[in-house]
Amino acid sequence: MPGIIGKKVGMTSIYSAEGKALPCTVIEAGPCVVTQVKTQDRDGYDAVQLGFGDRKEKNTPNALKGHFKKANTSPKSKLVEFKGFDNLNLGDSINVDLFEEGEFVSVVGTSKGKGFQGVVRRHGFGGVGQATHGQHNRLRAPGSIGACSYPARVFKGMRMAGQMGNKRIVMENLVVLKVLTDKNLIVVKGSIPGSKGSTVTIVK
Repeated sequence: MPGIIGKKVGMTSIYSAEGKALPCTVIEAGPCVVTQVKTQDRDGYDAVQLGFGDRKEKNTPNALKGHFKKANTSPKSKLVEFKGFDNLNLGDSINVDLFEEGEFVSVVGTSKGKGFQGVVRRHGFGGVGQATHGQHNRLRAPGSIGACSYPARVFKGMRMAGQMGNKRIVMENLVVLKVLTDKNLIVVKGSIPGSKGSTVTIVK
């Protein structure tokens, strides 16, 4: 599906025609440059590679420098492939006017990393106060995790402590509330994964 790469600016709220406050997220989308065009004959599938965000020349490997030079563009920090584009050539620019107000989009991003967390925060265990999991003298402990001699192991997928967040999240069916082409901004209803300034992908 065609899409564009953007950067999360932050959240705000706007009023609908009925006077209802709608929470929304502002995304700086594009302009993205076509850095590679893949074809069925040469690559086995049809796709377009877009680049977004400037990257310092000194921090760019020589192989990537040549890759961007073919597209006659400066080094980009983020590269993503999209399918569904037609009649695009190297060096073409994709802007936020790809989207229209009122249509539905999906936003892909990486959620905020929260480090190593216990079962109460990570999975919502109740502890002793709610008498679900936990132990009588340790309020936030997970309690028993396995059976006895059979099966003599812990089943896969057991909800335990571990790293929380920092995962690829897809938010589907978000409504486009506003498209500001002069500022390369798109406003979608609701929240999207990631912190302010993080890179996201918007797909039709």
